[in-house]
Amino acid sequence: MTDTLLRPGSGMLPGGPGEGMLVEVRGEGELRTQDMNLNIGPQHPATHGVLRVVIDLDGEKIVRATPVIGYMHRGFEKLAEARDYRQIIALVNRHDWLSAFCNELGVALAVERMMELEVPDRAEWIRVLMAEWNRVLNHLMFVGSFGLELGAITPVFFAFREREDIQGLMESATGGRLHFTYTRVGGLKEDLPRGFLAASAKMTRNVRVRNSEYRDLLEGNEIFKARTRKVGILPPDVALDYGVSGPTLHATGIAEDARVTEPYCRYDKVNVHVPVGATGDSYDRFQILLARIDASLDIIDQVLDNIPPGPVNVKLPKIVKAPEGEIYVRTENPLGQGGYYLVSDGKKNPWRLKMRTPSFNNISAMSYLLKDQLLSDMIAILGSVFFVVGDVDR
Repeated sequence: MTDTLLRPGSGMLPGGPGEGMLVEVRGEGELRTQDMNLNIGPQHPATHGVLRVVIDLDGEKIVRATPVIGYMHRGFEKLAEARDYRQIIALVNRHDWLSAFCNELGVALAVERMMELEVPDRAEWIRVLMAEWNRVLNHLMFVGSFGLELGAITPVFFAFREREDIQGLMESATGGRLHFTYTRVGGLKEDLPRGFLAASAKMTRNVRVRNSEYRDLLEGNEIFKARTRKVGILPPDVALDYGVSGPTLHATGIAEDARVTEPYCRYDKVNVHVPVGATGDSYDRFQILLARIDASLDIIDQVLDNIPPGPVNVKLPKIVKAPEGEIYVRTENPLGQGGYYLVSDGKKNPWRLKMRTPSFNNISAMSYLLKDQLLSDMIAILGSVFFVVGDVDR
């Protein structure tokens, strides 16, 4: 027999909708709260973007989580149909503003392969160099913000110190701090400025030292470990079912990386180390991020030792047209696998351009990751699944 115990007066306990939550006593000594539906977000657009997660709570346990997307949809794929192949590059680097160079590189590769263009060797090496600097730039943002979301303010100041240095370095070559638009169909906008390679070598040494400081700040921190270890575990088979990629996938122990399995530019000429985790929890995902920074610095050092002289672009007609046909190009962007499906009808603009962005699949795994977790662990899980909402909504 079930009796219902109500608080005298309002009939409800403080903390629920209205004046509080209805509390039931089932049997002897068993207390159960009424299920509650809660909206997390939408967040303010001054953050990484506008994401809303609708959760159902049983007490402090999340029984259901549903990500709600589409708040900042900008219609990039449709806009691309009305732009020529040169203009698309200025659009594509904006949906994931933390991975601008890698995004524009993927589109250029798709057009070049359709046109069967031979890109100069020096341009291909520089593309690898800039893609890896962009990867470090991206990861530093999440290293700092993840610590901040868990209450540690110092890492974000440290991370932005290195980000400013790297952004200054990339700006000296591209002219842009966030949206580089440095890639061109057939090569690059222009060659690297004098002293860029020497500055890159100095920067890699500096970032290696700083990366060890991030480890000291967070990896060995007892509070940080308590908040992240065995929290938000993603099994390898579930990660593959959701199409998760990048650091989130590598943390599960799967070393799938397009730079290794389908190398592009000059990735087949360098040693690419893909760090992997063991348990796939929030702590592993953070460790993978730091390890990927070191791996990118290793690639940059190899590029600096091998970059040849020569031109950085090929001469193209005034109007660039891709032949009729279709192609799919896969790249390893900072947040995971980027895919570019290009369909051409022989005109100066694509008939169709469809993007496969890593953030979209990473977000889809939230329903699994948050189920049966405590509400207090939600931010640690959200912060460890790295995404940019513009990359979801495109």
